[in-house]
Amino acid sequence: MKIEKRQLQKTFLTALILCGCSVYATAQNAEKGWVNLFDGKTLNGWKKLAGEAQYKVEDGAIVGTTVMNSGNTFLVTEKEYGDFILELDAKVESELSNSGVQTRSHFDAGANNGKGKVYGRQMEFDPSERAWSGGIYDEGRRDWLYPLSLNPKAKGAFKTGEFNHIRVECIGNEMRTWINNVPCAYVVDTVDQQGFIGLQVHGINREEQAGKNVYFKNIRIKTTGLTSKSFPAGIYVVNTVPNFLSPYEKKNGWNLLFDGKTTKGWVGAYKDSFPAKGWKVSDGILTVLSSEGKESANGGDIVTKEQFSAFDLSFEFKLTPGANSGVKYFVTLAEKNTGSAIGLEYQILDDQLHPDAKLGRDGNRTLASLYDLIKADKQSRFTRPIGQWNRGRIVVYPDNRVEHYLNGVKVIEYVRGSEEFRKLVAISKYKNWTKFGEAPKGHLLLQDHGNEVSFRSIKIKTL
Repeated sequence: MKIEKRQLQKTFLTALILCGCSVYATAQNAEKGWVNLFDGKTLNGWKKLAGEAQYKVEDGAIVGTTVMNSGNTFLVTEKEYGDFILELDAKVESELSNSGVQTRSHFDAGANNGKGKVYGRQMEFDPSERAWSGGIYDEGRRDWLYPLSLNPKAKGAFKTGEFNHIRVECIGNEMRTWINNVPCAYVVDTVDQQGFIGLQVHGINREEQAGKNVYFKNIRIKTTGLTSKSFPAGIYVVNTVPNFLSPYEKKNGWNLLFDGKTTKGWVGAYKDSFPAKGWKVSDGILTVLSSEGKESANGGDIVTKEQFSAFDLSFEFKLTPGANSGVKYFVTLAEKNTGSAIGLEYQILDDQLHPDAKLGRDGNRTLASLYDLIKADKQSRFTRPIGQWNRGRIVVYPDNRVEHYLNGVKVIEYVRGSEEFRKLVAISKYKNWTKFGEAPKGHLLLQDHGNEVSFRSIKIKTL
């Protein structure tokens, strides 16, 4: 009898301890400010928009299932959120599937013939060979903002067929993403200060994609007392705010080459001062004016006063119809030639209207190409229309590897001074220049090719 009484006392004490721990854990969770967006049992607080995919709750997870010939379908929160930290676990069961999490997003009920359209920034789940999971896509609007080609070290973070821990921070104008504690993407963007959160089932039109599931669970959000998780140094930032550097960029060694107001740091090629005509600065934009296509016949090229060897250079450019220009690097000005100064050139061109696109060899004079040497391998979807801003990027590593990017996608990779490079030079218009493109350092150049082209957000980091 005494044994039974002691056993009852022990059982009661154990239950009391467990209850106390549970209460303590709940209190701790509340103290930290986390709120569950999914109760593990129902879809209360959520609604379906746009497509025909199905959502249900199964074993404590939201399960979205693809449906043939449906567009993108979203399960979205009934509430909207501004600044927040979002965490969840997500699984994509097939490499044929695609999914993502919408942030600060919106719904246009009249779009797509009344079926509606969700639009806003999305953290991508991409189990394909491309492996852009963790990248940031502007659903229904601007397309890719941060392809994961900008941070290739994060490509292997997402595991298909198993749950991945997801973290998204939207604080102020910054959006940052993590997968399984691996930092993925960093965007600075003033578009959308608040909106709903959504879970995507991607639209499909192939039978083998039908009936595939995506899973979401442990969805929680924090909207007060936000503390950003540290982001390691050296990750590229897509910053859509013109002529602005974020604190993270400044800390990581980025500097503006154009302040949006003056021509400080620039002079005319083969000149001691900035051209008196042919260029203008207005509304945060540096523009070379038209001279009816006459190369360097108006203001002429402009170059940085400073010279660079290994660097990461970003710039935005906007073309007028039929325009031609370029960003040149390793410009020494030693040639003293007439016309445009000599250097390696990131081609800036209206491929559809300018005749230069059909010259050279195999398209090596088209947009983002290494002019007259290597054609840019690009898809049309990653090129913004004439009259809109495009983002160029040139990276020169200390070992002479060079990369060209267009709107975040790598389109060229080569090695300066390599045997392959020299063979290309030998059959190009540069064949008569000794060791063309192999100078240890040089100026950066914006070309006056006689057409109106605008530049902004020109920033550089030495490597």
